[in-house]
This record gives sequence, C-alpha cells and structure tokens, in this order.
Amino acid sequence: MLTVIKQGVLCSIQDTGRHGYRHLGVGQSGALDPIAVKLANLLLNNDMNEPVIEVTIGLAQFEFTASINFSITGGDLRAKLNGRPLYPGWRYFAESGDILSFSTSHNAQRAYLAVQGGFVIDDVLNAKSTDMQAQFGGYHGRALKVGDQLSFYADKTPLPHLGVKQPDYTNEIRVLKGPHCDKLPKGSFEHFLQTKWFVSDMNNRMGSRLTANDTVQHHATIASQAVHPGVIQYPPNGQPIVLLNDCQTTGGYPIIASVISADLRLFSQLGSQQPCRFIGVSVSQAHHAMKKLNSHLAQFALANNNNIEQ
Repeated sequence: MLTVIKQGVLCSIQDTGRHGYRHLGVGQSGALDPIAVKLANLLLNNDMNEPVIEVTIGLAQFEFTASINFSITGGDLRAKLNGRPLYPGWRYFAESGDILSFSTSHNAQRAYLAVQGGFVIDDVLNAKSTDMQAQFGGYHGRALKVGDQLSFYADKTPLPHLGVKQPDYTNEIRVLKGPHCDKLPKGSFEHFLQTKWFVSDMNNRMGSRLTANDTVQHHATIASQAVHPGVIQYPPNGQPIVLLNDCQTTGGYPIIASVISADLRLFSQLGSQQPCRFIGVSVSQAHHAMKKLNSHLAQFALANNNNIEQ
C-alpha cells in the first residue's frame, strides 16, 4: 500500500478522464495533463489509462508499505525518496518503508505519481478519476488526506532505470477562434491574441481566470449552451476564463476562443501570476499538433517494448 503521511495542498486520484456523459451533466474530471499520465504509465509498462496521483503544488508525503516500481512525470515539484532527489520523466524503485516527498516550485504546479500495475480503484462511469464537485470516483470521491491507504500489487523486482523526454511546458498556447467573436466588440479576438495575460489567484481544476492591464469590456449575451474543457469564456469584465477538467457542462458567457487539445495540458503548470500568450491556429494545425503528441507517445511505447523484448 501507499500511505498518505502529508496530504499537501491537493492530491487526488485521476486517469485520463470520464468521457461520454456531459449530456447528462457529468463533468470530465481526469488529470489536467493526460500526456503526463500516459507517459508515467508507459514507463511502468502499464495500460496508459491506469489511475495516478495528481499532486498539486506539492508539500505532500507518502510511505510505501511494500516494494514497488513507480514513476513521476509532469512538473518538477522536487520529489525525494528518503531524501534522495528524484526527477520527472523517470521510473524508480521503492522498498517497504521508503518515504516519498514532494516540495514546491515556482516553475511547476502539478506532478503525477504512478505505480507498476496501477492503484486499485473502482470504476465509476467507465473511469477512475475523482469528480470532487459531485464527490464520486477516485478515492471516496475526494482529495487524499492523512491516513489514506492506496492499494497496489506489490512487486519486489526492480525494473532497469528508464526515463523519457516529456513534451515541453510553455506559456504560449494555441487556440481556435471562438463562435461568438462577432457578438463581441470589433477587434476583441485580435486584442485577445495580442495581450499578455496573467493567471489570477482564481484558478483551480475548474478553470483559470486571466487578467491583464488592458481588457475589452462588453455587454454581449448568449443563450446558455454546452461547454467543455478548453473553452475560453469572455465575461463582461473582459477577464477570460479558461475552462479546465472539472468545469461545468453548460455556460452563458460568450466564447472568444478554444484551447487546442494538444495545448490544454499546459495549464496544468500555470499557477497564480504566471504569464501566458495565445496564438491563433487553424483546425488542421490543431489536428497536426495532437498527432505530434500521439506520435511521441507511440515512439516511446515502441522503444520501451523493444527494450523489454531484448
């Protein structure tokens, strides 16, 4: 088992999300960086959708009560095993009694912890992610707290040391033009692209509100409609809201843009007061970006399989 010694700011069980239920009002949930989840699992020869622990900001500590191979991906929250520094993008081996700790970093917000074989978590609506708004899935539908014990299948055989290059985290985010730009003041989308935005203190797994020195206010209204992670709402005060994995399923603010699927993961590492800029792209460019990420995963999976066969 893995025992929670310190719960940190926010640690939760997540996989790549709960899909196909938004029409019923059920959110997606899932890790803010699904690529990091898939790489963490590939490092351990797991199914790519095995649940992991999403560690937000850090200040968490865990104890292994059995031997196991594990991996860490995502941002560098200065993880240590018994005081020895660990680095994201690598797999490691822990003995029973080993202590894994996460600190904090100005440059990272979230890290992902996977174990060989995956944590033993029940499926709810075809996913193991924690929906903390509706309080179901994951570990009792909530964030992890001190004393929680997560089961896994112990393995006393260390795997060879192995690492993977993670796709870069940047603050330049590609977007598609939204469907309501014609309802907003003329030039609003262009202003949105030219502005240097900052993530406000109002950011969490539901979304990130952005601020800037110069915003375009408006009085445009739309009928409430379906929304999803990646949608960028534009409230009357001109401060955009980037919807993330735990967002609601409907909304009534105009949509000025949508973050492309390949870049939504970047918000997993953008915390309060960090800057970001948006770049307009075409649908074909968005598809190409996602194809490039999937190719990265496929190449590593193939290389890892070849190592196993040898």
